[in-house]
Amino acid sequence: MNSLDWAVLIGYFGVMIAIGVWSHKRVDNVSDFFTAGGKMPWWLSGISHHMSGYSAVMFTGYAGIAYTYGVTSFVTWSFPIALGIAIGSKLFAPRINRLRSRLHVASPLEYLKNRYNLKTQQALAWSGMLLKIVDVGAKWAAIATLLSVFTGVSLNQGILITGAITAVYCTIGGLWADALTELGQFIIQLIAGIAMFVAVVGKLGPHGGFFGVWDEPALQGHGKPLVGPYGTVFLLAFLFIKLFEYNGGMLNQAQRYMATGSAREATRSARLSAVLWLVWPVVLFFPMWVSPLLVHAQKPDGSDSYGLMTEQLLPHGLLGLVIVGFFSHTMAMCSSDANAIAAVFTRDVAPALSEKARQWNEHKGLIAARLTTVVFLGLSMAVATQVNSPTFKDIITVVIKWVAGLMGPIAIPMMLGLLRAFRKSGPTAALTSWAAGLLAFWLVNYPINWSVEGGVPLEYQVSIPLAVSLVLYILIGYVKPEDTPERDALIERINTDDDGSAGAAAVPAQAGPQDGTVGTQPPGRLS
Repeated sequence: MNSLDWAVLIGYFGVMIAIGVWSHKRVDNVSDFFTAGGKMPWWLSGISHHMSGYSAVMFTGYAGIAYTYGVTSFVTWSFPIALGIAIGSKLFAPRINRLRSRLHVASPLEYLKNRYNLKTQQALAWSGMLLKIVDVGAKWAAIATLLSVFTGVSLNQGILITGAITAVYCTIGGLWADALTELGQFIIQLIAGIAMFVAVVGKLGPHGGFFGVWDEPALQGHGKPLVGPYGTVFLLAFLFIKLFEYNGGMLNQAQRYMATGSAREATRSARLSAVLWLVWPVVLFFPMWVSPLLVHAQKPDGSDSYGLMTEQLLPHGLLGLVIVGFFSHTMAMCSSDANAIAAVFTRDVAPALSEKARQWNEHKGLIAARLTTVVFLGLSMAVATQVNSPTFKDIITVVIKWVAGLMGPIAIPMMLGLLRAFRKSGPTAALTSWAAGLLAFWLVNYPINWSVEGGVPLEYQVSIPLAVSLVLYILIGYVKPEDTPERDALIERINTDDDGSAGAAAVPAQAGPQDGTVGTQPPGRLS
């Protein structure tokens, strides 16, 4: 990097902070901070939904997969995400939007007090928060890894720089700041991604050009859709995981659906995001697929291949823009995660722990939300410094194995609880499926993995916890149905299509956790 690249990078950071300051004027209460008051346009929500699913892990961990295996990085990652979101646009997006517009909640988990009980809500909230700390920690480490390639700063210095700047704009501006910066980041990514694509294609002449490049010995097997540990079982498991995760199971995407004005707009938002996931990653991945022809990765997993290729192929200025693109991915996802976790803590966890939290007015609730955001970012940054330790291993291990393997048991009760077909599954089904899924993850990834020669294949490490949770949630619902008139009425409110002009709904200062109510309505009165 030279002075021009640094100017681009510093200018980008300045714009992000400026957007946060501007968005601060639009945040008056917790509804604005967590769900944009239900006033976000569907197209902005869709772009934000798309961008909040990226991080620099794509340019490190998945770049390593692309460098080693080729197009399977698209087939087993962005394609199942696109398909999962497309399915969820009809199945989950409108129902999640109605949580805000009809139940007046600000956190995706807030409705679980009525749907199940307080104990279930707390179990999902705490495990979801802890998982997100690890998830975001891996993403800080990924962007710091790239920063070290380009600038030579240490891993911890890179984590501190990116985390501190993200904390400024997402803490003061809330979801509005997240969405607006993600829009800017999408534009930057578009320019940077096309620049990298053109630069790589220009280097392929000696290798047979755009279409003949696949005959090169260095790319042998790179054109196969399923290869290595990323086979059919892994693809199917990943599709189910991403169906839940990217439609709200990891909380930050659920907020994008809640932020639109109506269920119909939430559906349009999800469809836009699905199209972007289907088309745009092909442009981003192509340089990674052919990277063995252009660079020799220094790391065994190939995670530094994209960074090395960028340094070699792009002129200064464009190099700075691509680096900005790396930052934009990670900061988009991490800021949205921080906002989602702040919502869960202030709306779901704190009221269960403290009488004072149950009495927060709008001003105190907003202060608590901002403080929680800062604390979450700090904890995730601390975890990031340990990502390459023996406990967490490398970046892609954390993201794929830990997050994919643990997300299912947490998301299944939350997501399936929205649907009429699972109305008989109550607190027993939710808690049992959650606990058994977490236990299955530990058994498969540790005691069983240690005792099996060669270890348990990756596809089973991530799929078995999901399968255990899914089967138990459905089975227990039939064996021990726990549907009640109150729960049935809540599910009907979420599933009824006559949205009319629900628009933005005000979020109460705080819901009372002890009486099991959502919003300001007493138990049993849902209309």
